[in-house]
Amino acid sequence: MKRRTKVHMKAIHVNVPIRVLEDFDAELGFKESRSKIIASLMAERVYGGGTFVRDATSRRLMAALSAREDTDETLRSLLLQILAKTP
Repeated sequence: MKRRTKVHMKAIHVNVPIRVLEDFDAELGFKESRSKIIASLMAERVYGGGTFVRDATSRRLMAALSAREDTDETLRSLLLQILAKTP
C-alpha cells in the first residue's frame, strides 16, 4: 500500500561538480537519503532566517562568539567593547 502524504514532492535536476557529489555521498550514512538532506538544506536556507555563518552579519557573529563558553576572556572583552559602540 502506498503511503499518502500532504507534502507533494517535485523531482529536479541540478548540476553539481563531480568531486562535491562524491564527497557528499561519502559523508552520508548507510540509511541517510541524499534527497532528504538536500531538501532539508534548502528549507533551512528559505525558512531558517539565514542561519548559515556566511549569511550572518559581522555584528551577529561577534555577539555569538562573545556568548560562547569557550571564548577567551580577552577576546570577549574586546568583542563586547566593539558591540557596545552604536553601529
